[in-house]
Amino acid sequence: MSINLTTPEAQIRENRLSSITGYKGSIKDLATQAGGCSLKSGERGFTQTTACSLGCAQGQLVLIKDAAVVGHSAIGCGSDTIQSNINNRRGQFSRELEYTNINYINTNMTEEATVFGGAAKLREGIREAYRRFNPKVIFVTTSCVSGIIGENISGILEGLAEEIPVPLVPVHCEGFRSKLWASGFDAAFHAILTYIVKPAEKKNPNLINIINFSGIGRKEVVRLLGRLGLVPQFLVQFTTVDQLSKISEAAATLSFCGTLGSYLASGLEEHFGVPYIKSLQPHGIAGINSWLRELGKVLGREEEVEKLIEEETAAIASELEELREKLNGKRVVIGMGPSFSQNYTRLLQELALEVVWAASWHFDQRHDYGEIPATILDLAKNEKDIPACVSELQVHEINNLLRQLKPDLFVCRHPGMAIWSAKLGIPTIFINDEYQSFGYQGLINFGNRVADTLANPTFVQYLASKIKLPYTNWWLEQDAFTFLGEAPPKKKERITKAVV
Repeated sequence: MSINLTTPEAQIRENRLSSITGYKGSIKDLATQAGGCSLKSGERGFTQTTACSLGCAQGQLVLIKDAAVVGHSAIGCGSDTIQSNINNRRGQFSRELEYTNINYINTNMTEEATVFGGAAKLREGIREAYRRFNPKVIFVTTSCVSGIIGENISGILEGLAEEIPVPLVPVHCEGFRSKLWASGFDAAFHAILTYIVKPAEKKNPNLINIINFSGIGRKEVVRLLGRLGLVPQFLVQFTTVDQLSKISEAAATLSFCGTLGSYLASGLEEHFGVPYIKSLQPHGIAGINSWLRELGKVLGREEEVEKLIEEETAAIASELEELREKLNGKRVVIGMGPSFSQNYTRLLQELALEVVWAASWHFDQRHDYGEIPATILDLAKNEKDIPACVSELQVHEINNLLRQLKPDLFVCRHPGMAIWSAKLGIPTIFINDEYQSFGYQGLINFGNRVADTLANPTFVQYLASKIKLPYTNWWLEQDAFTFLGEAPPKKKERITKAVV
């Protein structure tokens, strides 16, 4: 079993999935080495700041509507919840819900708590969370500080079990445990699978779990699956604890992102008998066709799915051809998480754009069900190979790369990276919501967005003329991956020169 629910914490991705954060090569080489179990992560002699698994864990849990989260950490580790509260308001607006803030408390571990222990502050925080929010469950997220001092989180929670009449759930997501912030998703889902999900009392043959992020554009999913007589339930943000306890009743689980969904979906399949639909992600025609066909096989609805695919494909055929003629040959660089990077590489090729480089922030050599990601294998079948890197959201590498490649467009998934490419004068598209290119009409909508972005480069060009980058010309003339691999002689001296 790859998902072990008898342990208090999820195994990190480096150990569980042989995930890496440093690589330079190509798509075909990535797929070949992953298949031969020979891919090793390169080490950097210099890194800039990157993301943290704590933020990914809290970002999922604080948006469960009747749950509360107590962050046992220094106050700075709670800064991600500012964005989570923005996501909360956006989600409430799109669902026409009453506006409320997230249910979050931080224990504000100081130097005193670091030296003498923070158990008293954690107990106080849990009591306050229960008093203030009256939640159905309280998740306690760990941090580097609580982990380094060896705080006995589980023991503290057990000691409060009789006093606090709701589940008190530890979430082990210390940032130093893993270089991959996506390990935070696994930590959150491990807690949900272990403490919240219950065995199904009865199965609902028409109910489909959909693992997604904020789910702003879920109406199109409802429409498409509705044509097959299916009802989607979106996980885990904006669900209730009661809804989460019953997700084992679903007929199948679909995911919008292999990075996000692998742990939860595989756990539901292994321990609760809910089939995980293992396919490409539903971006672009090939992606949505794969998503629906694999679902049809599991549910025995192949004929209905084929009819749906035929009708939906025909409906966008003329618009798609026009877009291809307009966008043909435009050069694109991609920078996203691995699942999105690989799926958007395929999607952009469907729009006749030329992907000249595909960067991903990490790379999972396996998914939790034991297979190489279908997305990388699908791209490796193409006759033309595509240069690729695994860059851990390292701005200095991507900035250097973009400056040298000079693409017509940069497509990314993280807002901070979008700002840097715009400062270089490169038209940029930031993929905030995973539904922006979902399905058939989503491909057309995204293609029109690309066309509009390319037709209006004036702002980023003006911005570039007024901005001075914080990198010296020496660094910008180097290979973008100079610091990836074995440390060269006098490397510390060169790093000092590289960054102002």
